[in-house]
Amino acid sequence: MSLIADILIIDDELVVKDAVKKICALDNYSVETAANVKSAIDKISKTFFPIIVCDIMMPDGDGFQILDELHNRNIESSVIMTTGYSTVENAVTSLYKGAIDFIPKPFTVDELLSSVYRANKYQQIKNRQKFLQLQNKNEELLFVNCPVKYHRLGYASWMFKERDGSVLIGVCDLFLKTIETVKEIEVLQSDEELMQGISCVSFISTDGRTHKLLSPISGRIVEVNQNIKMNASLIEKDPYFEGWIYRIIPSDIDYEQKHLIMGSSELL
Repeated sequence: MSLIADILIIDDELVVKDAVKKICALDNYSVETAANVKSAIDKISKTFFPIIVCDIMMPDGDGFQILDELHNRNIESSVIMTTGYSTVENAVTSLYKGAIDFIPKPFTVDELLSSVYRANKYQQIKNRQKFLQLQNKNEELLFVNCPVKYHRLGYASWMFKERDGSVLIGVCDLFLKTIETVKEIEVLQSDEELMQGISCVSFISTDGRTHKLLSPISGRIVEVNQNIKMNASLIEKDPYFEGWIYRIIPSDIDYEQKHLIMGSSELL
């Protein structure tokens, strides 16, 4: 497949396509557009787009059809799902089906550019991994997968149920690698409620970008890891153990866990 643009925007609203195109141009991305599912499938069948920004609700179908089409064709684009009909189900389904991010409309310039930045880094890591495999250099570790008994929401966040019934929540190493270096972490407080698929923590990188992490599960925060607040680098050094973020009492773990992916599954 040829590559004619960095990003494909799939949206039936002209004003949205124009806005996204102008925003992405700020970071020097080239952009192609499609107004519906049919047109988008035609474009992705002929051309590889490293990044796809896709609306969920469209006149002739939905964005989940795009995710299914990419999966069936083994096309490894980084997909960012957007929608004006923001629901928990839409966010969770998007990441479960392979999107790397979900941002509700209306989104800010910074929110979109941060998401696109991570999508671009994700592609770079994926390409580097393929190169190493071709060179038989599998010993170089680009990121660490979630441990076997963990469950993750897309490539972003993870949860682990402890013996006492509480659940630890944290961030996947691959998500951190797409941010690069974390300068500051903004967390919620104890007794606050988390909701699956809704932002629960913000990472501020050294370049000033803010990256929001979606919670893998719903529940009440009973403990915040104070160590990561005092030492942000801890979460990068040990994201799955000492670098956990919250301990929560889950509200509906049996139902919500069905929409998560086993930690042992390959991320790339």
